[in-house]
Amino acid sequence: MLATPSTLSIDPALLARARQWLQEADSLIITAGAGMGVDSGLPDFRGNAGFWQAYPPLAKAGITFTEIANGDAFAEDPMQSWGFYGHRLALYRETMPHAGFVLLNELAKTKPQGMFVFTSNVDGQFQKAGVAEEHIVECHGSIHHLQCSDDCTGAIWPADAVTPQVDMTHCRLSSPLPLCPSCGAVARPNILMFNDYRWNERRTDAQYSRMRAWMDAAKRPVVIEIGAGTAVPSVRRMSENLGAPLIRINPREWLVKGANKVGLPCGALEGLRLLLS
Repeated sequence: MLATPSTLSIDPALLARARQWLQEADSLIITAGAGMGVDSGLPDFRGNAGFWQAYPPLAKAGITFTEIANGDAFAEDPMQSWGFYGHRLALYRETMPHAGFVLLNELAKTKPQGMFVFTSNVDGQFQKAGVAEEHIVECHGSIHHLQCSDDCTGAIWPADAVTPQVDMTHCRLSSPLPLCPSCGAVARPNILMFNDYRWNERRTDAQYSRMRAWMDAAKRPVVIEIGAGTAVPSVRRMSENLGAPLIRINPREWLVKGANKVGLPCGALEGLRLLLS
């Protein structure tokens, strides 16, 4: 069920309950989707309309988000795929995390077990905001890391040396394609794409292992889910399967069921300020 935040008021009793959970918690689990980055100015590709507004050349060609962010598309036309991913890489490098990240870091410092992040975002914003690399699971990978398109050796390496130049008139790469240093095949972002049979998940698997070890020591965690929708439900499933009190921050799909769950009809920054300021 969808709702419009402007038509709703937040129940003070529910807000007080959520704040009490946070006060009593010994640890935080932050589960974050694309809505976490909106207040930093990042696009949220909810539906083709929003995607095409951000990428007019792809709109003109009738190419949807699921078609460009696709393993088959990357194999068929890497110049166009790198046009899309190269633009995103530059955008994420330039974007500064919004103040909500600071609020989470400050709260985590008051908890004996600190904070762990589980996110479907590939943008690296949590790392840029100062969250330790070993306390993050990027369940769909990271645009800041590369792999061989053929996964020839299983290697994953940082994308720091790649500075793609993109012709945004056509959303195509105008600089040379990044190549695998081992076999010379085209390198690609270490991101789980749609219809993707070539994604190297070793880095993400290691992150999951660290999360499981961390959770063994977290006795009273609280989950704060931020900007995670139902279209790609990876984050929501994690939030709900953890069995801990859940605070859901979402301007549209905010409803929750259960005595140990609270939904706040807000954007990321507004919701975090309500909870933590």
